[in-house]
Amino acid sequence: MAHNQMYQACIDACLRCASTCNHCASACLQEDDVKMMARCIQLDMECAAICYAAAQVMSMNGTTAKQLCLVCAEICEACGEECGKHQHAHCKECAEACRRCAEECRRMAA
Repeated sequence: MAHNQMYQACIDACLRCASTCNHCASACLQEDDVKMMARCIQLDMECAAICYAAAQVMSMNGTTAKQLCLVCAEICEACGEECGKHQHAHCKECAEACRRCAEECRRMAA
């Protein structure tokens, strides 16, 4: 159980990020120019999926947690960068959640 607690800050960041990415993707679909938001939506969905997977593997004290978190950090950084290009509040919120998650994942995997 102690190993799982070592991961807890990263698990929490991943779950927050996944939830925020799902919200962002859903909100982007409601924007007037959805086609312009396509890359943002795609990265939101990918980021949410990998964040959920990373959190699940960490919660199981999985042997691939560190490797998965490095991949998660890369996807979070890409998603955060894309979301940061847009002026919508949901994109700005998502960009920040992605940056925080990437930082936690890199710290955990170090």
